[in-house]
Amino acid sequence: MNRAAIIGAGPSGFYAADQLLRAGFEVDLLDALPTPFGLVRAGVAPDHPKIKSVTRVYARTAAHESFRFFGGVTLGADISREELLERYHAVVYALGTATDNRLGIPGEDRPGSHAATEFVAWYNGHPHFAHQTFDLDCERAVVIGNGNVALDVARMLVLDPGELAPTDTADHALEAFGAAGVAEVVLLGRRGPAEAAFTNPELLELGELARADVIVDPAQLEGVPEPPDAIKRRNVEILRDYSRRSPAGRSHRLELRFLRSPLEILGEGDRGRVTGVRVGINRLVAGEDGGVRAEPTGEQEVIECGLVLRSIGYRGLPLAGIPFDERRGLIRNRGGRVESDSGTCRGEYVVGWIKRGPSGVIGTNKKDASDTVARIREDLEAGALRSPDPELSSPEAVGAWLIERVPELVTWEGWQAIDAHETALGEPAGRPRVKLVRIEALIEASRGAGARR
Repeated sequence: MNRAAIIGAGPSGFYAADQLLRAGFEVDLLDALPTPFGLVRAGVAPDHPKIKSVTRVYARTAAHESFRFFGGVTLGADISREELLERYHAVVYALGTATDNRLGIPGEDRPGSHAATEFVAWYNGHPHFAHQTFDLDCERAVVIGNGNVALDVARMLVLDPGELAPTDTADHALEAFGAAGVAEVVLLGRRGPAEAAFTNPELLELGELARADVIVDPAQLEGVPEPPDAIKRRNVEILRDYSRRSPAGRSHRLELRFLRSPLEILGEGDRGRVTGVRVGINRLVAGEDGGVRAEPTGEQEVIECGLVLRSIGYRGLPLAGIPFDERRGLIRNRGGRVESDSGTCRGEYVVGWIKRGPSGVIGTNKKDASDTVARIREDLEAGALRSPDPELSSPEAVGAWLIERVPELVTWEGWQAIDAHETALGEPAGRPRVKLVRIEALIEASRGAGARR
């Protein structure tokens, strides 16, 4: 029986597992956290429960007799690449892009200036970020970026506490949002309305906010040509609709401001808290590739604020021994096969954002995984997979090895105990779950014990 290890239990990892199981492989899915589902659990906005329901599909994959889950196992700390290659015919990296791109401007590291990735992980109860604090006691926040994550964090800042109450937002974040002083959010885009990377449903739902007016200056849409792309064309239509609306006098405002590039995060002294953002005003010019690019006009403005969240893309982190493209922040690969300077790395593959970059929606990872698994099947037929050590590679031997390295690792049955515990905590308040946000509490719950939050 051919055996595969998948490192990373997010959507791309589960889609790859499903495809490999269908191809007759035994699959071990490993994750650094005790919980599966990656960004579906720790990245999707809490007020989007329908998107999170995709976990039911992943649970069906996990029910396969040839599937095993091992949570709490960190590649590079608990186990090594070389040890995996000794034990499996194929190793698939589904690690995602765990860190954010930086602006590279003065003041970026001031108190009150944060990566949106950290903010999202904080309000979603990711154990590595739950201890962080975000000072929401300011009147205005600036969110830098024009993608769906930027929309998510902007929306979360102006949602009414009643809209968040029935969600699985982490308890510490619910408390902080309830006491927040933020009344206005300015969302900045470097280019114009037609170039924004929002998807239509996410942009449309801004108009459904209970306590926030959506502000778009009509002048920003003057002369904007109709984009050829249907999604971007619809985005422009939605933005035009917002620009025609008269503010209803709600308590909060969310303004979308385009053609603005951040130049400096301002603050008190060299290391004092954020007091504003100095931005350059751009114009669009034709690019050499047929598209448009933002060019500074020389004009500038200062937006006073007490909180800055940057959301300008994700990048992966290198791991010892795995070929890595530093410029793109991805594992080096060709069509899903990992490649080094000397050629294809036998039996090593990659899926998801760490393969292609942070693009698409959750479902995009299904085709991406299918493409990579097609390469694995080709290599199987060509006899180009690895030949693991028989004494090390049996399911029993691998299980014993992992337990030796991580005595408190969490199996799928352990995750089901965590799931049941969190769900039971949420039931009295009509919430889908109350998340445990400490590793110790998650491990305790995985053993069937009544974990403390």
